[in-house]
Amino acid sequence: MSPPPPSPPPPHEPLYPHLKNQTSLPDVIFAAFSLFILFSTSPRPTSIFFLPNNKLAFPFNPRKFLKSHNMSLPLRNPPNPSRHPTPPFATPQSLSEWLRPRLSSDSFASWGVKPGTKNVHNLWLEIAEGETSLADSTPPVRTVEVVIVRIIRNDDKMLVESHQELSNGAIRYRSRPLSEKMKPGESVEAAVFRAVKEELGSIIKSTACRNSNLGNLDNDHDSNNIRGIVKILPGSYVQKVEERVSASYPGLPACYLLHTVDAEVAGLPEGEFSTEEVNEYGDSDGANVDAVSCKKHYWKWVDFDSL
Repeated sequence: MSPPPPSPPPPHEPLYPHLKNQTSLPDVIFAAFSLFILFSTSPRPTSIFFLPNNKLAFPFNPRKFLKSHNMSLPLRNPPNPSRHPTPPFATPQSLSEWLRPRLSSDSFASWGVKPGTKNVHNLWLEIAEGETSLADSTPPVRTVEVVIVRIIRNDDKMLVESHQELSNGAIRYRSRPLSEKMKPGESVEAAVFRAVKEELGSIIKSTACRNSNLGNLDNDHDSNNIRGIVKILPGSYVQKVEERVSASYPGLPACYLLHTVDAEVAGLPEGEFSTEEVNEYGDSDGANVDAVSCKKHYWKWVDFDSL
């Protein structure tokens, strides 16, 4: 008799029979929570600048714009670029003592000695009158706001100051348009009118005596008189920042915030001429006695595109 056929093997049992065909709600919740933690703790890319509501994203690479064209004239000065306040200096001597360890000895010794340079009394007066600030750093950085007036006439000629005669007898070569340091809180328009009055006023006054149609520069309170002489051309305003070593104070880095306008000025001669500046620094408790001042300006007309 033949043996009975072998019985089929028992079906394969899973290793973990309690997990077979089950969906565990706690496991689903745990998985969802794990994914939430994973994505919420992942850092965002550091090289991308995100705007609100994800409207726009682009590389975060800010640039410093140094020049702006055809701006309208600002009502008042922008804030001073210097981030550090100027230390108080009671006298030119205290300023000298503060500067000496912060500057090259050779450069500092040339102030007021090298032709065309100014001395520490000049810098102290600029600080006292609010025209200049010094960053408390080594070396210090001198920050100045300057208005530049490009005086033009209808034959495309521009007025430039060729050179200056200083109080110590030195000659300071310029070859640049009319420029003037701005006062604290002064508007560009007011600075333009003041610059024309201070540096060109003597020649305009002599012309005004012969021409009754010209206004009176001596009347500071009548803006119509001044506007009758000086016309700022619309759309000509340009603002620019320049950083370089000061020509007046060798070895002292400087940051210049320049406000440039084109203007027409009535009453100026057609050829070369000179003007005198009286009491450049005003009355500053006698400190102006030792400062190097400008006694005479020499002017000429050049082609507009030559500079």
